[in-house]
Amino acid sequence: MISSAYPQIPVEEAVERALAAVSPLPSVNMDFESAFGLVLAEPVSAREPMPPFRASSRDGFAIRAADGGPAVHRRVVGDAVAGRASGFRIEENEAARITTGAPLPDGADAVVMVEHATLEGNVLRIDSPVAEGENVRPIGEDHRAGERILDAGTVIGSAEVGLLASIGASQVSVYRRPRVAVISTGDELVEPTVTPGPGQIRDSNRFALAAAVREAGADVILSEHVGDEDEDLNRLEAAIAQADLVLTSGGVSMGHRDLVKPWLAEHGEIAFGRVRTKPGNPVTLALVNGTPVFALPGFPVSALVCFEIFARPALLRMAGHVQIFRPRWTVRAGHALRHADDRVEFQRAVVTLDRNGNAVANATGFQGSGRLLSLSGANALLWLPEGAGRTAEGDEVDAMIIGEVRVG
Repeated sequence: MISSAYPQIPVEEAVERALAAVSPLPSVNMDFESAFGLVLAEPVSAREPMPPFRASSRDGFAIRAADGGPAVHRRVVGDAVAGRASGFRIEENEAARITTGAPLPDGADAVVMVEHATLEGNVLRIDSPVAEGENVRPIGEDHRAGERILDAGTVIGSAEVGLLASIGASQVSVYRRPRVAVISTGDELVEPTVTPGPGQIRDSNRFALAAAVREAGADVILSEHVGDEDEDLNRLEAAIAQADLVLTSGGVSMGHRDLVKPWLAEHGEIAFGRVRTKPGNPVTLALVNGTPVFALPGFPVSALVCFEIFARPALLRMAGHVQIFRPRWTVRAGHALRHADDRVEFQRAVVTLDRNGNAVANATGFQGSGRLLSLSGANALLWLPEGAGRTAEGDEVDAMIIGEVRVG
């Protein structure tokens, strides 16, 4: 019997080795709008306070609170509008119209809402007393000058773009997107636009993995198919030279035409060559000239599951993310599950919340490694432990959440 030269290692150890093989990429400076979706490499602090002046938080009238309540008639002496200084001062028993966001005139210390005031000519009467500072945003209410606004490691989303714009941080230091090459191997593969001939199938791995790479926030710089000959695999060298990380699919098992793993061993260092997992047992990680190459199995589900477990966290670490793992939930099995007892099995499932907020998981039917339908619509990978072999209905299981969870 042919045996592999590579020991099967636990899933957790393989994840640790994958993360040890990568580190955050060099940072770059770029326009804050272009940095959307990227991760800050350096903290960002405010140069000025926000708001930089005492501002009204309501449409109404700027007054002096100490002048009194409803018994006092105030004379309206001007208008304070957003976008310019008032240019006048509120004296005793005076008021000014004011719009939301406008600077308070000198002398004013409160704003009465327009709904709580009556204006007759230029005489203002208010319904009830107004306290000093009411409906006024003080200088620096949002943040002070010099205050740290965003920490390194922050993912720049829509709110962060707005914050950066508000403080004038037009240039930011971010980790650049990883550049990824995706290569499928196999003489049997044809393009999706081609009608397969005898013994041929359409290539799906290359396109599924490229989509997964983009979903993880990285750039696909190369996507191609190569055959099963030694000279075909030499094209890996060009991909490795230009990419930060390389994904291959196929050619990692123990058949005489599975040449990817031997090629990687010859040209680099194998970090692991087998993992105690189903699907994806022959998944391989190699370092070639310092570039991590994840050689994934050829079955479509195996390739995508191994990407999720091993390659995606590595990509996120390279991009500077602090949170690199999918959420893990404890859920209840909605039905009995049979699974491998000699290795961890990742079954595809749909997790829903019942009316009491309990998470319940139901597998997506036949769990064959070639059945992409088992992943379509799945929002979880059930992490079923080795040594069990069976999970009863209602038992608690570990679930990696990979999509939106809805109320069932």
